[in-house]
Amino acid sequence: MIPRITSATAGAFLLLAALTGCAGTAAPAPSPTAEAATPTPRATTEPIDTPATEEPAAEISCESMISAGTVEALTAAGWTAKPKEFVIGDVTLTEGLLCFWADYAVGSDHGQLYGWSAITPEDAASAQTALLASGWTREDGPEGTYITEDPQYSMGTDEDGYGMTYLFHDGWVKLADTRQGLVLIEWAG
Repeated sequence: MIPRITSATAGAFLLLAALTGCAGTAAPAPSPTAEAATPTPRATTEPIDTPATEEPAAEISCESMISAGTVEALTAAGWTAKPKEFVIGDVTLTEGLLCFWADYAVGSDHGQLYGWSAITPEDAASAQTALLASGWTREDGPEGTYITEDPQYSMGTDEDGYGMTYLFHDGWVKLADTRQGLVLIEWAG
């Protein structure tokens, strides 16, 4: 049997990720005898080589989209990700990615779905209209606009009864197989 990652398991992944991220080492305290070094300004005629302050943006991937703890837990369970084109209705989101995590060595319908993409206001309106016309429901919250499938047609729901859910915000959209699963998507573009 393939393990299904439930919302309770997802919560455990989040807790694990949070604890792992907080387990750094403290910097050593300065020595009480150390003197404060005051830099002495010097005149120079040579140009100062300043490093670029902006690093090239990382490319979105199935592994970079979600938290490192989630990736670790999924791969430890023997799951891998297959990237897919992110499409909502007739809107193709070329700046994003949809990933389905599962154990592909075994035929099953168990897996986890995560997606993120940049989106224009026009495409967001078109996508939301298509979803609502298909029977999905809309809820506005402080995080953005949630569009959720009818739970009676859902493959699975979280503890609050939400199945597959999109979260639309200014300039981006997220997708997870449950509303609670959205918190595992850390990509910010």
